[in-house]
Amino acid sequence: MSANSGNEHAQPPASLLAGVRVLDLTNVLSGPYATYQMAMLGAEVIKVENPSEGDLARKLGASPALNAQMMGTSFLAQNAGKKSVTIDLKHPDGKDLFAALLATADVVIENFRPGVMDRLGFGYDACRQINPAIVYCAISGFGQDGPLRANPAYDQIVQGMSGVMSVTGDAESAPLRVGYPLCDTLGGMGAAFAIVSALFGRCQSGQGSYIDLSMLDATISAMGWAVSNYLIAGVEAKPIGNQNMTAAPSGSFQCADGQINIAANKQEQFEKLCELIGRPELISDPRFAEREARKANRAAINAELNAALSTRPAADWETLFNAHGVPAGRILTVPEVLAHPQIAARDLVHEIAMDEPGLPSVKVVRAGFRLGDSQPGAQSAPPRLGADNAEIFGALGRDAAALAELKARGAI
Repeated sequence: MSANSGNEHAQPPASLLAGVRVLDLTNVLSGPYATYQMAMLGAEVIKVENPSEGDLARKLGASPALNAQMMGTSFLAQNAGKKSVTIDLKHPDGKDLFAALLATADVVIENFRPGVMDRLGFGYDACRQINPAIVYCAISGFGQDGPLRANPAYDQIVQGMSGVMSVTGDAESAPLRVGYPLCDTLGGMGAAFAIVSALFGRCQSGQGSYIDLSMLDATISAMGWAVSNYLIAGVEAKPIGNQNMTAAPSGSFQCADGQINIAANKQEQFEKLCELIGRPELISDPRFAEREARKANRAAINAELNAALSTRPAADWETLFNAHGVPAGRILTVPEVLAHPQIAARDLVHEIAMDEPGLPSVKVVRAGFRLGDSQPGAQSAPPRLGADNAEIFGALGRDAAALAELKARGAI
């Protein structure tokens, strides 16, 4: 069921990747986020988890009760629409079982440290001996080569090393961590894009591919002007808080009841803004008459705007400015934006029925795009650990007795 099942724009589920089988050996966020994107497009994503603990995210999240059930919110958020099998890749029987499963797959994705899969006997070279058409994606903090290749990495480590934290905040507060796992997410999105590109390439060549995804690389490549200004113009990015260094007035401003973002980046937008706040004389003020002058006198123009904006609520200004072509938006909390009519209109939040104690359903977020004839979204609940052993391994010829024996030996 959908959280917005009455939405007149509701579409059938997307199936662009129907028939693609993905073996997902990843944990926590970057890899699971990548494969979640693929599951929402119709791929069959099979999580291959350690029998004793499974994905670490099963124990992570804001609800201790769900963590204890190995269905933590961090796991639920990225793993709807997937299946779960358990295999101990260190066990000889587990290796045999994974090899058989690998022969049926289109994609393998893992986020172990470089070298781990080789030691387990399932690095890319070994995998393509079993399945020459396999698309193999290895996600790591720093890539498979270079002096940092062996270093462990979590999102905050990469945020700091990428330069992101150095440009977040202002002169007094920087460096600051971005308030969500930015680098994990960028890494996961990059991996999903690379995998789908490799699958398309395979359609042309018939050959599999190896993808080496570095979270550090993915983050730096997405930093835009903060990197390009230095590479091209030799200008180092500085933390300027909630202001846009490329224009003024462009940033956050104080209204009667909260803050609003305004991006009057064009001359005509600035002039219209001045008219709308009742200060047309600012247009001809030499300090603000043109773009570079406004940037040089940012503090002065911001003070003038804050004084005028403080007379009315942010929602009033937001409506007025946008109606006249001046980009503006209130600064909302996460609960506020999730309750916004725009989110309902886009059917972004997807509610899926669950069969868990105290959890009849779970709400998850869809992909950040829609298709002309369908809507990406998970079609099944996040799986219990090993929930699909019988189905997946049964299709490989392992009956109930064989599975019981494998379990008794500790292979699954």
